[in-house]
Amino acid sequence: MATVHKEIERTYAGALAHPLSTERLPQVAGVRTGGTERLDAVYFDTPDLRLLRRGVTLRRRTGGHDAGWHLKTPGEDGSRTETRLPLADGSAGHPPPELLVRTALDARGRSVAPVVHLRTRRDLTLLVDEDGHTLAELARDTVSARVLDAAPPSPGPATSPDAVDWVETEVELVDGGTDLLDAVEAEFQRSGLERAARQSKLGHALAGRLPEGADAGGWARPADGDSVGGPAKSGSVGEALTGYLRVQAAALRTLDPAVRLDEPDAVHRMRVHVRRLRSALAAHRRILDRTATDPLDHELRWFGKVLGRARDTEVITERLGGQAEDLPPTGHPAETAARVRSWSGARYREAHRATVRVMHGRRYFDLLDAVDRLAARPPLKGRASRGRAEARRMLDRQRRRTARRLEQALALPPGTPRDGRLHRARKAAKRARYAAESVTPFAGRPADRLRKRARGIQQPLGAHQDGVMGEQALAEIASAGPADDRSAFGLGILYARQRADAARQVKQAAEARKRLAG
Repeated sequence: MATVHKEIERTYAGALAHPLSTERLPQVAGVRTGGTERLDAVYFDTPDLRLLRRGVTLRRRTGGHDAGWHLKTPGEDGSRTETRLPLADGSAGHPPPELLVRTALDARGRSVAPVVHLRTRRDLTLLVDEDGHTLAELARDTVSARVLDAAPPSPGPATSPDAVDWVETEVELVDGGTDLLDAVEAEFQRSGLERAARQSKLGHALAGRLPEGADAGGWARPADGDSVGGPAKSGSVGEALTGYLRVQAAALRTLDPAVRLDEPDAVHRMRVHVRRLRSALAAHRRILDRTATDPLDHELRWFGKVLGRARDTEVITERLGGQAEDLPPTGHPAETAARVRSWSGARYREAHRATVRVMHGRRYFDLLDAVDRLAARPPLKGRASRGRAEARRMLDRQRRRTARRLEQALALPPGTPRDGRLHRARKAAKRARYAAESVTPFAGRPADRLRKRARGIQQPLGAHQDGVMGEQALAEIASAGPADDRSAFGLGILYARQRADAARQVKQAAEARKRLAG
């Protein structure tokens, strides 16, 4: 099983010529030797170093206290997340499948192979507090690197050597805070020790084969020329939207491996962020160049539908499976629940496999690249430089749109046409909610008020739609099995229950609509 921890460290070129002074280091009561380790690591990457270009490293290490497979990915705050698996989970030439899944987005479907072999002598010094607890580790690393055949050649007429040797110092926090890191750095600078140009050993070994900063630990952003529009004005609705888009783009990248690995609720969360992006583009269309955003919205809609097939089955499983378990004895709850879960489980597995197949395709990778370009430099129009008044006009449009759609639905008698209209009203409320999120707290109380009131419409209408979907699913489940099955009566009870709360849900949404206008 993989273990995950957050790594906060800094790397410096060279080593101190004398022992580190601890007088100005917060909480540090003394130093203790940590011994010497001899580490042997092979790093894996695609032929064009796609992982390293995005601040990601994948290695197999032997020796030391943490031998195993290590995957390091960059965090938003400059930290790195390290996922570890034991050596037994892979082989010398083939990383564990779980780690390959976690690198699939960065590798863009390319296979990985060994690119660098590192041997390191690590001399450890521990900074400890009064109780002897380790606050930080200082590692003096003497490194010998050999570039392997799978690595790309250096550009230009001059090529870097295949063997590289250097000395560096790493400082990694254990129980200390970032103030300790800053204090250690100040001491290093007094001694002439500066940050390394490359923050990873792999980046150092492959210097000259990558652009500067490619392994700095952050996501590779597109250049300004890759998208239309200009930077958002400080304090403007455009700036608020840009920040929101960047949060959603980062969430999609984070959730990619979770969806591939079928982690709990991952499909649902990714679908929500896709909807948030689409809602933001639709709600802010007056400040965006739609010739740039409409094609992206089309692709987001496509991928949302892909996720929706798996997510809708999840909803059915949770709703009907739970209701079946609560049936009276005459409804044969165990048999009914088993039949529901067998039917929905098979459909979920099929839908999830289809989702993962899509996520290995060029169209999906192109979509995420487009989202990254959007977040890095949204195609803002001139009115994006306006302030809160523009944001509040957008909120008012979303409020009126939601109220209008719900009013149209409520004017119809119960039946299939009204179900469809209520579903449209629910989607309008969801867009209004996410649109309000996109400018909160920039737009102040009006945004927060709309967010809460739109949710008050969305939630009962969501429950109503779940009932509609439940009826459809139960009809399929019943028709797929033998008529004399012991669960048949239980399925009938469940079918009757799907709309038991329909009137209350519609009434609740109607009352929330009145508050929406207030």
